Amino acid sequence: MRKWVIVLLTVILGVLGLSGCSDSDTASGGEKDGKVEITYGFWDKKQVPAIEEIIKLFNEKYPDIEVKTEITPYGQYFQKLETAATGGALPDVLWMNGAHVVQYAEGKVILPLSGMAEKDNYSFDNYPESLIDLYTVDGNVYGIPKDYDTTGLWYNKKIFDEAGIPYPDETWNWEKLKEAAKQLTDQEKGIWGYAALMANQGGYYDFIWQNGGYIISEDGKSVGFDKPEALESLEYNVSFIKEGLSPTQAQMTETAASELFSSGKIAMMFDGPWMVPEYKKNPDLDVAVVPQGKKRAVSIHGLSNVISSNTKHKEEAWKFVQFLGSKEAAEVFAKTGTVIPAFNGTQEAWKESVPNLNLQAFIDGAEYSVPLPSVENTGEIWQYETDILKKAWSEEASIEEAAEDLAKKANEALAK
Repeated sequence: MRKWVIVLLTVILGVLGLSGCSDSDTASGGEKDGKVEITYGFWDKKQVPAIEEIIKLFNEKYPDIEVKTEITPYGQYFQKLETAATGGALPDVLWMNGAHVVQYAEGKVILPLSGMAEKDNYSFDNYPESLIDLYTVDGNVYGIPKDYDTTGLWYNKKIFDEAGIPYPDETWNWEKLKEAAKQLTDQEKGIWGYAALMANQGGYYDFIWQNGGYIISEDGKSVGFDKPEALESLEYNVSFIKEGLSPTQAQMTETAASELFSSGKIAMMFDGPWMVPEYKKNPDLDVAVVPQGKKRAVSIHGLSNVISSNTKHKEEAWKFVQFLGSKEAAEVFAKTGTVIPAFNGTQEAWKESVPNLNLQAFIDGAEYSVPLPSVENTGEIWQYETDILKKAWSEEASIEEAAEDLAKKANEALAK
């Protein structure tokens, strides 16, 4: 699920806002055989079996509402939504991620749900508070959480055993992580102790928060990349590469760190639960909670289900969104082991779906998680991060130079 983390967002809000408010918009669904038809847009084909099972359960309760699914690969998903919005043809219900929610909410492309939830006594307390915060814009909740992901410290037990080092646990901090990386690095065997990823979620965002820093100020007017707490965190990240304890940025570009890790070339790396289906294939791998800095903190992100503002079947769409956010639906997702369901109390079934991995580490992370920043210019800022920080990761520029340049451009974006 990291594929949305370093991706340029291309939503044109002015056009979206106009289309979302148009009185001439037509519904994406209609009447069919006496039933109301609504459409459901999402991007992950791996989740189709679970979604089909949930729709079947929904129809047992609401037989007069037919749900038609629309699957679009993530790479084209938001571009397709942009086009659909301008033509008034958005799906009635659709997946939304945190990076886009402010843009779509302020552009009036999706409906606020708080009023409908209050009317139906629908409780947002059933989900992690940080997820509700992620999908709250100007005091209104726009998405019902579907699933979430935090960060864990994945490690190779075989490499640890051969080095005679105890496995990571909740006592680890930054110092212990660096010390273990030095002990685990074996140049003769081509093994690096740690992979210093240039990724915000599951990477430098986590370290910045752990060090008491911030990404975007509470008032949304400035970034904290050039502040001392962030500079220290970025220096710590890159130090693994400088000291030969991590593959270089070029090496991790040529061969993904996840592939190097899976093949036993990396002993430790930060990664999310989205890698469980892949990493569970290797019996040498396991996961622990991330080491702490001045405090514990990890990024949290997750998908939510939202309702298009141009739907002509608002009542039916709201019923479906409520069901998608129910305990019953969450338990279906939990059984698949693909995602951590957002409904509180259903994570246990997800954890038990792969009993040989310490998946509790990701659930524990929700307790001290920080939502990914979401502002109107999130995509633009993320692109600046990618373009500028890679110079620091490649040692083409100092951390101070890159952070100053990044802060300047990001602050200009926020001021627009």
